[in-house]
Amino acid sequence: MKTLLPILAALLLTACASAPASTATPAPTETPASTATPAPTETPASTAATLTLEQKVGQLFIVRPDALDLTLSQETIDDLRADGVTQVTDAMRETLQQYPVGGICQFGKNIESPSQLARFNKDLQAASATPLFITVDEEGGMVARLANNDAFDLPRYASAAAVGASGDPENARAMGQTIGGYLKTYGFNMDFAPDADVNTNPDNPIIGERAFSSDAATAAQMAAAAAEGLRQNGILPTLKHFPGHGDTAEDSHTDLAVTYKTREELENCELLPFAADTGLHAVMVGHIAAPNVIGSDTPATLSAELIAMIPDAENTLIVTDSLSMDAITKAYTPGEAAIQAIQAGCDVLLMPNSLPEAYDAVLAAVQNGTISEARLDQSVNKILHYKQQFAV
Repeated sequence: MKTLLPILAALLLTACASAPASTATPAPTETPASTATPAPTETPASTAATLTLEQKVGQLFIVRPDALDLTLSQETIDDLRADGVTQVTDAMRETLQQYPVGGICQFGKNIESPSQLARFNKDLQAASATPLFITVDEEGGMVARLANNDAFDLPRYASAAAVGASGDPENARAMGQTIGGYLKTYGFNMDFAPDADVNTNPDNPIIGERAFSSDAATAAQMAAAAAEGLRQNGILPTLKHFPGHGDTAEDSHTDLAVTYKTREELENCELLPFAADTGLHAVMVGHIAAPNVIGSDTPATLSAELIAMIPDAENTLIVTDSLSMDAITKAYTPGEAAIQAIQAGCDVLLMPNSLPEAYDAVLAAVQNGTISEARLDQSVNKILHYKQQFAV
C-alpha cells in the first residue's frame, strides 16, 4: 500500500457542519503529553504539474464517504439518522477513479467502532491515487463525532465555552492536543475545528457554547491556542465560520445567515480570532451575508470581497462550509455554487449537493475558460502543499 509522503514527494520532484448534543462531561483535568508528529515545517511549494486536469479538479472537493456511493440519494446522504457508509466498496473505488476527490469528511453515521474507523480511513487512502484530506467535525462539546460515540473511550469536553471560561489559553491548547492526538490515531489529518466565532448574539441558534467566548480577545486567544494544539499532533486546524457566525440570528443549515455589521465593526470583533493564529491553518467560510460591507446579500462563500478579508488569504487554505446547506441550495445549483466559490477565492469545495454535477460543472468551466487553469492550479498547489505538511 502506498504512503502519503512518497506520492507527494514524487509530485514535488517532477515539477518543482451540527451534531445532536450529547451529555456534557467535565473537561479532563489531565491531558496526555503529545507523542505524535512535531509541528509542520515550511517546505517548498507543492505542484499540480503532474496531475491531469480531471485530477486537479477532483482535488478541490471534500465529500462525505456516502457521496462515493452513487446509488444513494442526496436526501439519504444528508440524513444524519440514515445508515451511513462504513467501509470502502468496489463501487466506491470506481467512483474515486471517475471523481478523484481530494478529501473525505466522516460523520457520526460513518463511525461504528475504533477498529472500523481506523480501517475505513486507511482503506480510503489506499483507494485514492493521490493523498486525501480525511477530516471530521471534532470540536469538543456537543460537536464531537468520535468522543460522543459510546464505542470510543475518549476524553469529553463540556464545551469550548467552558474551556474559554477558565481564562487560560493553555487549557485550550491542551484540548487541541488531546483531540489532535486521538484523531491522528484513527487516520485523520484535518479537523473542522476550532470554532473561532465570537458568541455575541443571544438569539444565535447555532453557535452558542461552541464558541470559546463572547469576548473577542478571549475567543481569539483560545482559538489560536486550540489550533496550535491540533497542529502539534499533526492535524490541520480549520478556523470557522468566517466572517463570524456568532452575531447572526439564522442557522445557515436552513437559511442564509446575515451579519449587519460594517467592515470596521467586523474587524474590531468577529475577525480578530481569524488573525490571531499565525501557524498553518485552514479557514472555513460560512454562508453568511454582510450587506453593510459589500452592499448585497451574496453569502461570504461566494463573495470575493469578503474572502479577500481573510488574513493572509493568499497562503491560507480556504474551505467553503457545506455546499449542501439550504442557505446555498435554495438559490444555487451545485454547479453554480461550485464555480462561483472558486471564482470568489475558495480553494476547497465542501460536500456539494451532487458531486457529479458540481465536478462536471467545474471541469467544463476550466475547459471553456470560465475558470482559468492558472486559477485552478493556484488552489491545487496550495492543497497539495498543505497535504504534504499534514501527511498521515
